[in-house]
Amino acid sequence: MKYLRITLLLGLCSIIQPVLAQDNSTPLSSTELENYVGYSFIAAILILFIIALFVILRAVKVLSKAVLKSQGYTDEQITAELKPAKDKKAKEEVWLKLLSLKPMSEEKDLVMEHEFDGIQELDNPTPAWFMYLFYTTIIFGISYLLIYHVFDLAPLQYEEYRNEVKIADAAKKEFLSKAANRVDENTVKLTTDPTVLASGKAVFTQTCVPCHGANGQGGIGPNLTDDYWLHGSKINEIFKTVKYGVLAKGMPTWEKQLSPKQIADVANYVKSLHGTNPAGAKAPQGVKE
Repeated sequence: MKYLRITLLLGLCSIIQPVLAQDNSTPLSSTELENYVGYSFIAAILILFIIALFVILRAVKVLSKAVLKSQGYTDEQITAELKPAKDKKAKEEVWLKLLSLKPMSEEKDLVMEHEFDGIQELDNPTPAWFMYLFYTTIIFGISYLLIYHVFDLAPLQYEEYRNEVKIADAAKKEFLSKAANRVDENTVKLTTDPTVLASGKAVFTQTCVPCHGANGQGGIGPNLTDDYWLHGSKINEIFKTVKYGVLAKGMPTWEKQLSPKQIADVANYVKSLHGTNPAGAKAPQGVKE
């Protein structure tokens, strides 16, 4: 029963540990919740399996006692049958062989001839397992030297670090690219990052110039550089106008042609055109903001 209690305690700790480690201020995501439920289920199955083994073992012991009792065995004989005395001598022999030692009875034959100040030394050889381990370390050291420093078959720690940094940078860029495409009219942010504005300008040149002019001065569409706006001048309002369009006024929807990141970039570029006063600007339209 002691082992059963220990097993149950360890199993309980393994189940509740992820919950205790989780910051209360950070809710579990759906993936983390699924993983937690899956791990908990597996842990519960393992605990039930271990409990079943203990129950079976206990049942076998009880059944064995009943059978031996029916055959006329006394309680002492039953205990001796179920828990035979350990052979200490055999255990000592195994230990001596493992350490390559001699029994105490043969110690007198191991005394070396020389002595100093009444101190004698036994001729006990180094254990075989220790010598094997020692030779293994020598082989490992030579192999390591040849692989890493002579033939350059594997990267050293600095080169391995640089490789890991490159992999991490690539993973970071991939993550940021995916995160950028999750933006919408509710989460878009105003920025003056030159990279974002350059990307927005490229999109503007490709899709917006025919209606709004090369410098945003207006044409078929309104002037984008003055203080007057038809559908709002905030970054989220511009994002929404580009994304959904205004079909009644000839502004097409771009959500199927452009990614969310491209829409956010071009919206920021349009904001950057304010006050540039290009030549041939169209007359103001809309409400001054």
